[in-house]
Amino acid sequence: MNEWCGWRDATERALYGPGGFYTRADGPGPAGHFRTSVHASRQYAGAVAALLERVDAALSRPERLDVLDIGAGRGELLSGVLAALDDGGRADGTLPGRLRAYAVERAPRPDGLDPRITWLDELPAPGTLTGLVFANEWLDNVPVDVAEADPEGVLRHVLVRPSDGAERLGEPVTGEDAAWLETWWPLDGGASGSAPQGLPASGLRAEIGRPRDAAWTRAVRTLRQGFAVTADYAHVRETRPPYGTLTGFRDGREVAPVPDGGCDITAHVALDACAAAGGTGALLLTQRAALRALGVDGSRPPLALATTDPAAYLRALSGAGEAAELTDPGGLGAFHWLVQPVGLPAGAVRLSP
Repeated sequence: MNEWCGWRDATERALYGPGGFYTRADGPGPAGHFRTSVHASRQYAGAVAALLERVDAALSRPERLDVLDIGAGRGELLSGVLAALDDGGRADGTLPGRLRAYAVERAPRPDGLDPRITWLDELPAPGTLTGLVFANEWLDNVPVDVAEADPEGVLRHVLVRPSDGAERLGEPVTGEDAAWLETWWPLDGGASGSAPQGLPASGLRAEIGRPRDAAWTRAVRTLRQGFAVTADYAHVRETRPPYGTLTGFRDGREVAPVPDGGCDITAHVALDACAAAGGTGALLLTQRAALRALGVDGSRPPLALATTDPAAYLRALSGAGEAAELTDPGGLGAFHWLVQPVGLPAGAVRLSP
């Protein structure tokens, strides 16, 4: 705990090591520390269920349809998807019977989980699934190293002491990490630091996203045919934050990122780099656009309904409020979705308005 190491190694142990933030069996799980779209409203699971139906139709209703949730937490999303499919005789009425649901999470299987969900501690083998791979706020928890420019403009790995989160600069960034930064997160020079002209100003930081590119590529390759989708806090090359995004969450509040296992450690995702790594035909769009295309509507119900059916009006008003939260352009609606087709045309599933 008192030895200096890179942020990637420290985060890996803090989140996924023995007794780590995501691997401990006791407690409420991640939902007790932060609120995702899954926890905000059942409409999110309903939208994923609607997306699954569209993938099913694009695949011409295969004999077996797979849905895989990566970073499944306590299984909340898949449980909601199955409930949505059960509720209305969805699609051709046979989808629940043909469906195989898988959750990937390093924590033990939670008690009372729907028995139709198969619990896995690692991704299935490449090319074994036909259907939908979905990952909600997964890549932001794939550990990454952090780079920072020193006063001479040299990019160096940031070292951290896990016991208290203290930092110091280590060796220069070289090799594949340096190449990734040059391509995907070039740090601009400036007059604010003492670095020579054209080199990064002292203190500028970046998170090196190569492990996330590799993780996303591996997830996409589990599909023989279908669509892979990841939804996350994200940024693209033109809008990289100059000082990075590394942070922590505990008990619903943002806290200093101390990699001692007591809090979540997260950083926004360079999702355009993941898109380039995952293959051709990828689509990047906001969660607001994706959910609207899947039928999540935050419009208020007509006021006349309050007179003719007050209970229905209140239900519709509550649903509209939840939908508005999911699609708020200043909140959850600003999340990015990366949609990657595998063995199907990019337009086989419509997700743009």
